[in-house]
Amino acid sequence: MQTYYDKWYSPALNRDMECKIYGHAGRPVLFIPCQDGRFYDFENYKMSDVWYPWIESGKVFVVAIDTIDLETWSNKYGDGYWRIRRHEDWIRYITDEVVPYIQRVSKEYNQNDITPSIMTFGCSLGASHAANLYFRRPELFDRCLALSGIYTGEYGFEGYFDDVLYQNSPVHYLANMPADHPYVAQYNRNKAVICAGQGPWEIPETTKRLAEIFKEKGINNWVDLWGYDVRHDWDWWYKQVVYYLPYLLDEN
Repeated sequence: MQTYYDKWYSPALNRDMECKIYGHAGRPVLFIPCQDGRFYDFENYKMSDVWYPWIESGKVFVVAIDTIDLETWSNKYGDGYWRIRRHEDWIRYITDEVVPYIQRVSKEYNQNDITPSIMTFGCSLGASHAANLYFRRPELFDRCLALSGIYTGEYGFEGYFDDVLYQNSPVHYLANMPADHPYVAQYNRNKAVICAGQGPWEIPETTKRLAEIFKEKGINNWVDLWGYDVRHDWDWWYKQVVYYLPYLLDEN
């Protein structure tokens, strides 16, 4: 498997940020690690082995990035106002820096001038971030695989809620989105899988809430609940990736 490590100074975050690319061609995938995670978790937790058949065959290449959760979602004793605005800096880092970077790499790898849309992928809090990016910016992200996420901004910000946190809380902003909003049609042209188990350490309530909202709004993205034996852990996420990727990579 071809890999490439990169680092650059991020104006949005005012620091150097690292990433690693896995693969040589295909549809671009943005991997967001679990809570407090690092870009190398994709490899260290053997998720790269699970994606290997699709990466090595040139169907996808994966760009793994860092979170700044320790400053934001995990910093529960910090100031909520500052924390969520710092998270917005990270969102801008992704949309203004990582996305153009991935698009340039895709054109180079695939030897074309097509500006690609990107799949977001994550597990646990990485799934929360992946889904939030997909729902907020469907013109940039046209696929999403979100496994075992929590889709309310109230997680990690207990007792604090403002307009910026609202923008990062899918169960709130999607519930208030008019059914005729242009994004609804965009979601239906795109593809997303929102999956959670119902076993140990899983918190599926907001996944169930998304299913209700999708039904109300006519959003045809796939919400799937696995059984009560399915726990919040990597071995189940490996199985879910293998199960859902063929659907997400099918262009029909």
